[in-house]
Amino acid sequence: MDAEWPDDLPVTQVRIARPTDRLEAVVEFYRDGLGLPVITTFERHAGYSGVILGLPGRSYHLEFVHHEDGSPGPAPTDDNLLVLYLPDEEALASATNRLASLGFGPVPPENPYWEDQGVTFADPDGWRVVLFDDPGFS
Repeated sequence: MDAEWPDDLPVTQVRIARPTDRLEAVVEFYRDGLGLPVITTFERHAGYSGVILGLPGRSYHLEFVHHEDGSPGPAPTDDNLLVLYLPDEEALASATNRLASLGFGPVPPENPYWEDQGVTFADPDGWRVVLFDDPGFS
């Protein structure tokens, strides 16, 4: 299948944003555990504070926000996933070891498909991240 991006939708960046009441712990998981770089942060903008992380680089972002009045952020199910395709076992082991050093251990995936080549983790809000030993689609 050769999918091409539509010419009439000239997207220049993609950001996935979600709320959390555990902003510091969630940022530690993604920044220190996974190694995602912080692109920028903001404080008290209309009651919101947040952190934007690169995924990878600056074209794709994860944004975590907290509202001063509370920001419910638990995952709706164990099958809501962020899947990160890694090029080899060495990269998978490195990320797994960094997360383990912060006290995050693997959790069983809801879908057994992810077990064969990947390792699933739950972030502090329960959202699942799969580190998948596969270079991805080309």
